[in-house]
Amino acid sequence: MRYGAALVDGVRRTVVVVGEEAAVLPSGAPTPDDAVRDAAALEAVRDAAQDAPRVPLAGLDLRAPLERFNRDILCTGWNYWEHFEESQGKREGQDPKERPKHPTFFTKGPDTVIGPFDGIAFDPDISAKWDYEAEVAIVIGKTGRSIPEDKALDHVGGYLIANDVSQRDLQRAHGGQWLKGKSIDATMPLGPWITTPDEIADPHDLAITFDLNGVRLQDSTTKLTAFSFARVIAELSWGMTLRAGDVVLTGTPHGIGNAREPQIFLAEGDELVTRVAGLGELRNRMVRTRLA
Repeated sequence: MRYGAALVDGVRRTVVVVGEEAAVLPSGAPTPDDAVRDAAALEAVRDAAQDAPRVPLAGLDLRAPLERFNRDILCTGWNYWEHFEESQGKREGQDPKERPKHPTFFTKGPDTVIGPFDGIAFDPDISAKWDYEAEVAIVIGKTGRSIPEDKALDHVGGYLIANDVSQRDLQRAHGGQWLKGKSIDATMPLGPWITTPDEIADPHDLAITFDLNGVRLQDSTTKLTAFSFARVIAELSWGMTLRAGDVVLTGTPHGIGNAREPQIFLAEGDELVTRVAGLGELRNRMVRTRLA
């Protein structure tokens, strides 16, 4: 099932994507936030979609499917080796001495989250180096701690797409900690909906691309992750409870703007299109916004 949220007649409603249409659930139906936390709510969404009125998916005002966050977005860095290597010598003195032997984790604030077609807040007074990062995101559907790797995917409630728009100068300016350069408000599109695991034959066989103003800058596959999604969940949960509703980003492939020669950074008016096969697409523009 593919389910999310849309504004219909000014009211946020749960929707279920069925081909080129969306079933619009009645007011009072479980929200996507409810469904990822409770199996009964998920089944209620599935059942309600059978008889719900349908509208064309095209033109539907889709919103970020999740809006109730337990905590910061949990993120994985350097999870594609080509991406790790492309930035060697370009991290302003913050290069590790060797490839990490474990996933690298950081967080970003939940106020970064916007919808799949929303404008990305852009303020050049905040940063001069706005970069893109196409990623697969996971929403945890089953709470657990110290989850064994061979059981880790049982804890996945669904898959989404994210673009971890980052401010590279802020990322480098605060002692090597990435939180600040990853947490600017209204800068991370998420969606377009939640795809349940039964719809994905192999999460490590998904094409992932990013286009900037019609030019393909990232073109890869989740086959190339340095650490599998199961490994990411297992190590992140080691001694630390992951709760249903937590969102985990799984890393970006090579092709980021900061690593290019010459470098490419985002500017006002740029169109960003982020796609993952089987999960849909995000389509956003950089919109001048006063953040400073």
